[in-house]
Amino acid sequence: MTLQQQPSQQTHDRIHEESAYFQRIAAELGTIIVGNQQAIDGLLIAVLCNGNVLLEGIPGVAKTTMIKAMAQALGLDFKRIQFTPDLLPSDVIGTLIYNQKTQEFETKQGPIFTNIVLADEINRAPAKVQSALLEAMQEHQVTIGNETFVLDEPFFVFATQNPLEQEGTYRLPEAQVDRFLCKLMICYPPLHHEREIIVKARFVPKLQPLVTKNIIKSAQELVNMVYVDEKIVDYILHIIFALREPNSNSPLKDYIACGPSPRGTLALYHAAQAYAFLRRRYFVTPDDIKAIALPILRHRVTLSYQAEAERITSDTLITQVLTQIKAP
Repeated sequence: MTLQQQPSQQTHDRIHEESAYFQRIAAELGTIIVGNQQAIDGLLIAVLCNGNVLLEGIPGVAKTTMIKAMAQALGLDFKRIQFTPDLLPSDVIGTLIYNQKTQEFETKQGPIFTNIVLADEINRAPAKVQSALLEAMQEHQVTIGNETFVLDEPFFVFATQNPLEQEGTYRLPEAQVDRFLCKLMICYPPLHHEREIIVKARFVPKLQPLVTKNIIKSAQELVNMVYVDEKIVDYILHIIFALREPNSNSPLKDYIACGPSPRGTLALYHAAQAYAFLRRRYFVTPDDIKAIALPILRHRVTLSYQAEAERITSDTLITQVLTQIKAP
């Protein structure tokens, strides 16, 4: 069975032309964000795949700055929600307010009605607030009372969390974590990058919009046309099933409690198309899969107690699978 036809020459030209917009966005973000090229690529891939992103890193490594700069470059409406333990679902999605003059209930929309939502320190809010985001993240709609509102497209949830301080936090349930297209790890910058940060901190420019909503929508459609050979599809499936159903002789069997779902398979497939698009290519290579496997799969591999006791991370297991499985 043929999964996909090779794109036409006209599609080749469009991919080469429209991917230049997003390369320019990456270059402009580099004027504000020093280093972290993988994180910038991850955000752009999420935009091209119409997906959500979870950024994890200690305070002060520019997670919020990166998202704000991305919103400016994309020219999209942006709102920030500071998640706290006393936050209520209505503070996020909105609520019904009784109008004494009209003697009717009116809908007051919450900050989720925008294009890009920054859910800052998402793990500080209780489960009922986190679950309020699920419908918006997956269906791009919000239900208030008996009425359902469709959110403006494009819509993204970019969430941050601090991996160090766990006091007063609520661990994200697997059902919600799986709705993030990718999980990006933001680490300390190396010395030469931090020196550059000091120099650039004197003046932080405000980015001008570099694309329109129509360009974003067109690019998303083009990403779906990027050619993925059947051998690449088999390679993706072998990676997923090696993490989902390790062989009885594999050491991974003792370390993995639950592997990636079919949603993870689709995420890896579409993200590979977006990664190739960013490289101005109309086809996906095995190296594209290897480049994005960690951010796409790390939060979809649930570790066993033995793995946690031995301090083995999902990144270690995914890297081991990528080493063992032969690329086409």
